[in-house]
Amino acid sequence: MLLLRPARPLDGDDLYELALSTGGGLTTLPPDREILASKIEQSVKSFASASGPDGDDYYLFVLEDVERGKVVGTSGIFASVGHSKPFYSYRILHLTQLSHNPDMKVDTKLLQLVNDYAGTTELGTLFLHPDYRKGATGALLSKARYLMIGAFPERFSQKIMAEIRGWTDASGRSPFWEAIGRHFFGMDFHDADRINGMGNSQFIADLMPKFPIYTNLLPQEAQDVIGKPHDDARGAVRLLTEEGFRAAGAVDIFDGGPCYEVPVRDIRTLRKARRVHLAGISSQQDGEPQKPPMMLVASLQWPDVRMLAVPVVQTQEQAQADHEGIILPPEAARVLGVKIGDPLMIAPLNKARSGKK
Repeated sequence: MLLLRPARPLDGDDLYELALSTGGGLTTLPPDREILASKIEQSVKSFASASGPDGDDYYLFVLEDVERGKVVGTSGIFASVGHSKPFYSYRILHLTQLSHNPDMKVDTKLLQLVNDYAGTTELGTLFLHPDYRKGATGALLSKARYLMIGAFPERFSQKIMAEIRGWTDASGRSPFWEAIGRHFFGMDFHDADRINGMGNSQFIADLMPKFPIYTNLLPQEAQDVIGKPHDDARGAVRLLTEEGFRAAGAVDIFDGGPCYEVPVRDIRTLRKARRVHLAGISSQQDGEPQKPPMMLVASLQWPDVRMLAVPVVQTQEQAQADHEGIILPPEAARVLGVKIGDPLMIAPLNKARSGKK
């Protein structure tokens, strides 16, 4: 059984091993014990804080293989970016210029450095160990964040965004970075991305060009990858678009990866989610004509919020449609830490492959 729960200090060693398997490119999960410990500490403080979005709130979840007692995946939420420190991106602007003599029209794209996402909730730190990339595990990691946002809306923004890793070649070289960033930072792409991932965004404000960049002045290989996801990020893009996310016309300042966004009210998982209570605990499914559907089930006991994918039997409580009950297997109830009468939130869980984002 796989359980998604808040990260805790004892997960440090497992997270470090997991970070080593990312292959790079996931700056929010670096193979650095000190940084990982600080991220866990930040998450613990966020779960212990009073309700309300704060620029420093970061909720880090880990996916635990309960039988092995091993962390095999991560999923995170940044409650409100761009406040305590800027959250930079390039906004893609379109400019049309006309000439009457001679009769000509020129369409141009520009990249403008902005902090447009200030106050927006960001999804991040999504990674699943390669050995577990099967079935609905990726969907569990991704969709669980939406239930968290839907169950505790006072802690998050009404707009959600996600940055997708930009395209690099087989050697990890970023044409976008080589065309822009290297000229201003004088360092390799991975070094700059690592420094930013450690939380030091001030150097971006100090060194990045403040004026718009005309894309037609860039090498063609750099123009071609503006807004192009990394090959390994195609699964993450699919998971986002299935939820209603759309490309936002903005890209990451380091690798040119696309930004996706969606209003909370349009997230498909939340539109299908329901608040229920635990009406029974039973390993028997008498009277069920077919196997109960797999559902994402979340306990609502803050701060020890827990989520898993499990077959769910719904009770027939038509007299109280607003107080629907479900029946869970004993092991699922035990792992979730819930008892009869406890509130839960459930949502459909569709099979999906996963990768990293």
